[in-house]
This record gives sequence, structure tokens and C-alpha cells, in this order.
Amino acid sequence: MSEPPRFTVHSRARSFVFAFHGWRRFIATQHNAWVHAAATVPVIAASILLGISAADWRWIVLAIALVWITEALNTAIEQLGDAITTQREPRIGFAKDIAAGAVLVGAIAAAAIGALTLAPYFIAML
Repeated sequence: MSEPPRFTVHSRARSFVFAFHGWRRFIATQHNAWVHAAATVPVIAASILLGISAADWRWIVLAIALVWITEALNTAIEQLGDAITTQREPRIGFAKDIAAGAVLVGAIAAAAIGALTLAPYFIAML
């Protein structure tokens, strides 16, 4: 068995470069990422305008991260499936459907977290 590559600061820095490159490509090419951005911006703006607490910011950040992470993983699974074959393959379709379902669950959970977190601030304004 071969020895794992040696840890170097340069190799760690390169891994960050690859990660940022992947994120940039994800944002630039995926329509669903644009939809998530369109939801993220007003939630952050409302949170700032409402002056939510640090504890509530933790929930908002977690909810936003949940959606972005699941969408990114869904995109990665779709890309891998498409790289394997462009033909209809039931198992790849099943994997893609599960990944898309994970995004849906994450988005519903994020909406619930957002509503539960921000509603008291909106109510207090009334």
C-alpha cells in the first residue's frame, strides 16, 4: 500500500483554490443556484433590517448553508451521473431524484427556520 501524500501548506492552499474555482463555476452555470441566491439576498437583508440577535443569525446562517450545500451536492451528483452516461440509466436517475429530494427537504426546512426565526421580529414591528 502506498503512503499518503505529505501534508504541505502549498497543497492545502491549492485545495482552497480548487474549492473556490468549483464554487465559482457552480454559481456561474447553475440556474438553481441563481434561485437560491434570489432567496438568500432578501433573507439576509431582512435579517439586517430587523436587527436580529446573534442567536437568531446562527439559525439563518445554518438554514442558508443547508440549502446551498444540498444544491451543490445535488449538482455534483447530476454532473457525475451525466459523465457516466447520457443514456437513460434507472440507477443514475434514482440517485439524481434522491439528491433533488434532499434539496427539497433542505429548502422546506430552511423556509421553516426562516419563518420561525423572523416571524417574531415582523410581529413585533406591527
